[in-house]
Amino acid sequence: YSGDGKLCGTNYPTSICFIVVNEFCERFSYYGMKAVLTLYFLTYLKWDKDLSTAVYHAFSSLCYFTPILGAVIADSWLGKFKTIVYLSIIYVIGHVVKSVGAIPTVGNTDVHIALSMIGLILIAFGTGGIKPCVSAFGGDQFDEENVKERQKFFSIFYMSINAGSLLSTLITPILRGDVQCFGGDCYALAFGVPAALMVVALVVFISGSGLYKRNPPEGNVLLEVCRCIGFAIKNRWRRSKYDPDRKHWLDWAEEKYSKCLIQEIKMVLRVLLLYIPLPMFWALFDQQGSRWTIQAARMNMAFVILPPQMLNALLILVFVPIFDLIIYPLVGLCRIKITPLRKMAMGMIFAALAFGAATLVEINVVVRRNQHYLGSKPCSPLDLGLLDFGASYTVIVVPHKMEDVKANDIHIAFQIPQYALMTAGEVMFSITGLEFSYSQAPANMKSVLQAGWLLTVAFGNVIVLIVAEGAGLEQWIEFLLFACLLLGVCIIFSIMAHFYTYVDPDQMVKLYVGNSDKIDDDDADETGRKRNDMALKETSTKM
Repeated sequence: YSGDGKLCGTNYPTSICFIVVNEFCERFSYYGMKAVLTLYFLTYLKWDKDLSTAVYHAFSSLCYFTPILGAVIADSWLGKFKTIVYLSIIYVIGHVVKSVGAIPTVGNTDVHIALSMIGLILIAFGTGGIKPCVSAFGGDQFDEENVKERQKFFSIFYMSINAGSLLSTLITPILRGDVQCFGGDCYALAFGVPAALMVVALVVFISGSGLYKRNPPEGNVLLEVCRCIGFAIKNRWRRSKYDPDRKHWLDWAEEKYSKCLIQEIKMVLRVLLLYIPLPMFWALFDQQGSRWTIQAARMNMAFVILPPQMLNALLILVFVPIFDLIIYPLVGLCRIKITPLRKMAMGMIFAALAFGAATLVEINVVVRRNQHYLGSKPCSPLDLGLLDFGASYTVIVVPHKMEDVKANDIHIAFQIPQYALMTAGEVMFSITGLEFSYSQAPANMKSVLQAGWLLTVAFGNVIVLIVAEGAGLEQWIEFLLFACLLLGVCIIFSIMAHFYTYVDPDQMVKLYVGNSDKIDDDDADETGRKRNDMALKETSTKM
């Protein structure tokens, strides 16, 4: 640590250490709790599979819809630091309530259900509320000239997420199954350890409070944005027949709102427009925990040390430094311009290839499933012997012939290519998108745009429900459909990205700082507006 608040010999602020450790502990807390949540519903609350699945996905969706609430609170009212602290306290309370609900001696089943639901709701508001704030707050710690360091920070930040996820999904199931308490599986301990980690996350974050660079909130930004957009639409509808056309439909709000605010809204809307195709990537990505897991259950799991769900988090820790230190620099040496949107498009392609690989595996699992004939006598007993764990069998009984039954010889290791491709896609798509959302947002709307990024994850899960539950296709056809859909979306996204203009938000503010007062005169200085618009374009670059 040096006296200027930087880590020795680098341009990285010391404060990011506290933010990264906080994120690691918080993700350990979240994923550790989720790792045993479905089993808790099934074995402890005695719910059936349908209800357990429905509540699990409802909780997951709420966790990705609540970020917009946290973003509004941070950008408009409390600021990012206080929002993280206050919502983390709610987060901790939720974990404690959830853990108490898992103690058999506390009330009856109705009390356990009530405490569990209250705990999950508090956790959803806590984790969802701080999601857009923590990453944006980390980005705030960097000076304007340290763009490369900030980009690497988002990679480190993402690695801390996956490190927490990797350890928690390994440890909490062990705490549940191998430790006995109250005469059964110790869910109270399995939920209590994540609660303790969330307390640690909160303490670590507050410990760095003296080092943080804090940007104050700037009023109810979201409400002001909505009012400006509404006024522009209403004014255009009323006066478009009589007044000359404006360059942009938002320019109809110039009579009441500052040019600076209008330009900031234009920036946000341009990014949100790019977000429209993005849920399709998450629709594929999130099936690692559902469809791919089901596929793995029908394969040969001999000599498997780690569950396949942990492979993604493990590969992330390997791939992030490889991409940052080797692949991206090598591509740059080939004089190929690497822009954030190009990385995201390549990430989509890799995710589609991952589902292509999953399709091939699924076809082999189905086609090469052993079909053997049993039974020389109609009523003779069948001795199948010792069956391999996790193997899939197809038994067809036909008279006059008998053969031994063998396990499915498709080993689960054949899933490694699809996990590797998906993880490579995640590195290029998710980490880049996180940094892109921050870099293209005005200072007073960064958390809002981060929340918009997280909403694409929520809508991706909705796509899975529509296609998977409504289509009723064979599994390999469904995989192929998702791969083709993502490739089609990737083409659309690439076309949209080609016409996107990268803008420096800080430069934009400098250009429009003299126009911050609202315009009350209908005969505003049109020449000045055009000159500022031209100056803004000169600071931007095409994809």
